[in-house]
Amino acid sequence: MSKETVYSEVPEEMAIKWYEDGAERLHLVDLDGAISGRPINREVIRDIVNAVPIPIQLGGGIRDIKTIEVYLELGIHQIILGTVAFKDPEFVTLACKKFPGRIILGIDAKEGHVAVEGWTEETDMSPEEMAKSYEALGISAIIYTDIQRDGMSTGPNVEATKDLAEAINIPVIASGGISGIDDVAKISAISECGVIGMITGRALYEGTLNLAEAIRFLKNGKIGINT
Repeated sequence: MSKETVYSEVPEEMAIKWYEDGAERLHLVDLDGAISGRPINREVIRDIVNAVPIPIQLGGGIRDIKTIEVYLELGIHQIILGTVAFKDPEFVTLACKKFPGRIILGIDAKEGHVAVEGWTEETDMSPEEMAKSYEALGISAIIYTDIQRDGMSTGPNVEATKDLAEAINIPVIASGGISGIDDVAKISAISECGVIGMITGRALYEGTLNLAEAIRFLKNGKIGINT
């Protein structure tokens, strides 16, 4: 958080830009919420939802059913649960039953272990162990992020993503380190292993990845791209 970079003071304008460039889904994280454990940027999120007519998935600081209900009523398509999935599995079980098809599990990993609380706390659990504990609950997908790669332009952890996808029966979305079209191609190559999409952010803002080019590349395959 001490090394954050602000790319825009008006987030909804960026959402419009990515939509106009061809984005078919947006990935949002309330970073303040992830640290504080409660929603912080609700008004900004509402502005983004109202600005674009595409599905939006959201994570960060979501810890109770009421918050999920508010966000879904706001127009959010899917909710990402991360830290709470490690600390309160019963809540995630309830959320999956109450909102079928609307819950995504976010697994952030560092050196083979799950990290929580906005990446500030490491655990002894492996990503595979955490994912397997939720296989029977109807989780829509798992977003797997190697936090040592995220935002570092070092390339995604393809091997770890592939291993996780092959070990579980939940679709996996790759995240972290996707910095150019070559990385898009690498993730696309493991789509048959159960990887259904990828998330990229910084690469788009800094121009190392062209969204329209990436979408054209993927249109002939089975994998999607979120921004």
